[in-house]
Amino acid sequence: MQGSISLLHVILLSMTVIGLKNHVTILPPLLTHVGRNAWASVFVAAFGIFLWIFLLIHIQKKTDQQNLFIWLEETSGPIISKVFSVILGVILLIIAAFTMREVLQWINATFLPDTPVILLLLVYTSLCVLLACTDIQTIVITNVLVLFGVIIFGIFVAIVNIQVKDYYLLLPFFEDGYKPALKGSIYPASGFIELLLFILIQHKIRGRIRISHYFIMISILSILTLGPLVGAIVEFGPTEAAKQRFPAYEEWGLATIGRYLEHVDFLSIYQWLTGAFIRIGFLLYIVVTLFNLEGQAKKIWIRVTPPFLIVCLFLLNINDQFFSQLKGEYVLVSSFIILLITSLFLFMITFKSTRGTSR
Repeated sequence: MQGSISLLHVILLSMTVIGLKNHVTILPPLLTHVGRNAWASVFVAAFGIFLWIFLLIHIQKKTDQQNLFIWLEETSGPIISKVFSVILGVILLIIAAFTMREVLQWINATFLPDTPVILLLLVYTSLCVLLACTDIQTIVITNVLVLFGVIIFGIFVAIVNIQVKDYYLLLPFFEDGYKPALKGSIYPASGFIELLLFILIQHKIRGRIRISHYFIMISILSILTLGPLVGAIVEFGPTEAAKQRFPAYEEWGLATIGRYLEHVDFLSIYQWLTGAFIRIGFLLYIVVTLFNLEGQAKKIWIRVTPPFLIVCLFLLNINDQFFSQLKGEYVLVSSFIILLITSLFLFMITFKSTRGTSR
């Protein structure tokens, strides 16, 4: 199939697109609300999402891996298909804007405090839109090229920081009962549920995503979540870790090799910027496909870029403390609920179309 990607590419893309969210974004609210036993929330979320995966498999099977929106138009009519595409496109645009705001917040707070945020926004948005103007093959090839370094640096900081880890800080287990861990599971689940994004481009994937592939992706994403999460607890303690805005980045500040090699936290810049670049570019690419603008670079710059910049500018006018609260209390929870409702809507449509066909 011309212009399609392999299942391996899908797995690697999930590591970057969803991995950034679970590796970075969800940690502060998860540590704040659950604390020492935040790791348990990851297992609860992974188990729940694995059950939800059967719903995705059903959707993929009943749609015969066609273009989801063409199939929706044929089964439910052009109005429902168009409304669904527009609403979902706006939601994904907002999710991408939140990722952009978080990255700019981190850049401005760490290594470029005197650089105008507007300049950073324009430069980074231009790069992400350029990626969205390409095709899915270009995105996955770019992802493969940058992901290798991300993985190597991640393994490096995990191994180097063993010298400062105290795993006794994970004890006692469930000192406040099981409820906090159960409630906190919605945060990692808000990342896991973005596996739905690959259903939106299923017609561009060679072969069907089977339960074994989903199991691999959930397992990898769980590891990507547990790594910095447990690391923050055993390196800083649950109380101090919960106070940090960027726990995954703070762990880089502890990394040293011997007595003379320190301050290697600059390597995290590569991880964050490349991860956000792929995530935002991929989300914008899906928005482009939803609006049927694929391959039309001029229209993408005119119709997609301005609303994306407007949302980003609105978020940039929110102070950092309120933005962090907004993200932790509302955005992550809302994104989970919205994507869950989206999957249930698609399931009902496939179920309805199946009944109609059988009659």
